[in-house]
Amino acid sequence: MLSRTADHLFWMSRYTERAENTARMLDVNYQTSLLPQSAALAQAGWWGMLSISELKTAYQARFGDALNSRLVMDFMVRDEGNPSSIISCLRAARENARAVRGSLTTEVWETQNQTYLELVRMLSQDALERDPATFFEWVKYRSHLSRGVTSGTMLQDEAFNFLRMGTFLERADNTARLIDVKFHALGSDFHGQTQEQELDFYHWSAVLRSVSAFEVYRKVYRDVIKPERVAELLILRSDMPRSLHGCLREVIANLDSVTLDPASQSRRRAGKLRADLQFARIDEILATGLHAFLTQFLDRINEIGAHVSREFLVPA
Repeated sequence: MLSRTADHLFWMSRYTERAENTARMLDVNYQTSLLPQSAALAQAGWWGMLSISELKTAYQARFGDALNSRLVMDFMVRDEGNPSSIISCLRAARENARAVRGSLTTEVWETQNQTYLELVRMLSQDALERDPATFFEWVKYRSHLSRGVTSGTMLQDEAFNFLRMGTFLERADNTARLIDVKFHALGSDFHGQTQEQELDFYHWSAVLRSVSAFEVYRKVYRDVIKPERVAELLILRSDMPRSLHGCLREVIANLDSVTLDPASQSRRRAGKLRADLQFARIDEILATGLHAFLTQFLDRINEIGAHVSREFLVPA
């Protein structure tokens, strides 16, 4: 019974987190699209948004080369044929919750159910078109509420550990994708000055805000926003909730609550990846290539997720 319950909670949390991260990425693209910039640069930002989620091919199959903010947001929010859209993710989260409703507290089930029903109502009333920023904030708020309710009301047993693992595996994956695409799109020069420092500041501020890290950056560095420090904060700081290192710390803490078996491939791979992050230096990562580092990270974090599913979640 643990395997079935844990499996549904694992995916419920992953889908909820994915919806939140999609809202975050759409929000930062929407905000940066309002800044003074060329049409080509604005289009590159939206193509990058689709690349983050590996949906560029699916988008082109439906819309061809037509690209604008309205089409991309519609595709990523309300398109039920897109399995990574916000409505698809929140529906999947609700269905996973429904499958193990008897194992959930009333508050957890009602939060998941109400989130989906309210989303459908808001989309039918064109809330996204009227005020995209407010709509994306609502999606983030509902995800925060879901995490708070599960932490505050559920029995913190092994099934709860898998729920938490799902959250942080998904978050690590999405943060790595965001860093990769945004650093590539902004064409950062890590060793020199940017030509348009003021515009650069607003772009990097938007990236930091997309992962709720703007105030954290100012507290940690107390300096102007520099690309290499943004990369360090979002990759190597273990005390940053959405950093790659911070996510791995949480994954391992929950894995250790489930098993201490040294032969566990999930624990071994997660431990090696965390060690690499713990002892890495940002200047070394940038010197050897940020894109290559993040591509390898994505492969490794997805392998960890696959091993967690095989070792613990898939019924025999």
